Amino acid sequence: MIKTDVIIIGAGPVGLFAVHQLGIKGLKAVVVDNLDKVGGQCIELYPDKPIYDIPAVPECTGEELTKKLMEQIKPFKTEFFLNERVDEVKQDKDNWFVKTSNNKNFIAPNIMIAGGVGSFEPRKLSLKEAEKYEGKSLFYSVKNKEKFKNKNITIFGGGDSALDWALELSKFSKINLVHRRDEFRGAPHTLSEIKKKEKEGKIAIKTPCQLESIEGDENIKSVSIKFDDGKKEKITTDIILSFFGLIMKLGPIAEWGLNMDKKTIEVDSEKFETNKKGIFAVGDICTYPGKLKLILSGFHEVALASVECFKRARPNEKYRFEFTTASKTIQKRLGKND
Repeated sequence: MIKTDVIIIGAGPVGLFAVHQLGIKGLKAVVVDNLDKVGGQCIELYPDKPIYDIPAVPECTGEELTKKLMEQIKPFKTEFFLNERVDEVKQDKDNWFVKTSNNKNFIAPNIMIAGGVGSFEPRKLSLKEAEKYEGKSLFYSVKNKEKFKNKNITIFGGGDSALDWALELSKFSKINLVHRRDEFRGAPHTLSEIKKKEKEGKIAIKTPCQLESIEGDENIKSVSIKFDDGKKEKITTDIILSFFGLIMKLGPIAEWGLNMDKKTIEVDSEKFETNKKGIFAVGDICTYPGKLKLILSGFHEVALASVECFKRARPNEKYRFEFTTASKTIQKRLGKND
């Protein structure tokens, strides 16, 4: 059981800034996210798309913003629990108990939901026989590339994830890259490197075609693909990596007894607290009169929610607002010299 002051659900920009706002108040937080990396939809959906609503930053990408936020919260040594979906939330007196999909257990007086538009889950293969291979020889993400060494790997997809992993894994495995179109959606440099690997015989590109069937027993032995012209091909395969993008789901949050408005959570606009004391919602997932779905708005919301988190986590201490430029205590927490 991990005890902390605040459990933050969601590692997007708003969740990361929540770590900062809680940290400068002396509160300890842990961050849980269903994705395998921080950054939320900024990283998954538009890492290179310009963002214009960050004060004093004329323009930055989702990836740049994420890196800066991670740098900002470095002094707080926050623990991140990635690839973890929150499955269970229940009250334990004045605290909240949280259990994840990988059986991690947390307890804290505060939960801050910063889940954006919900959790991201991989778009799975539609073949019925695919399910029995999941986690054994069929994967939707790469957690430990060492497990993919010296294998025959068939990668499905045409975006950055498919191309990047095709390049990386081709260093020590045979790769078949299968896409339903002739054109890929990757960065020009990546596409150029893919073509080089194809000429070297390290990557075999199969387009335009789609997966038709999977053959095997306990593990995958081969896959059959069908080209647009009707031609079929059988490929010897140890592992399938499927990168058909992500789908957004509200997930178990919908079952926590919170006041919901469609796929958003109703909060007050003073503390950004839900109808459950000690559970807060910030960022795109919350709604209130006048709500604007901007990263900037999410930053404002966590600043106010963190005050109430302090009061619940430190009921015997009086909260005293201090400017970060003037407070020696805050400067010390940020690792700054006097």
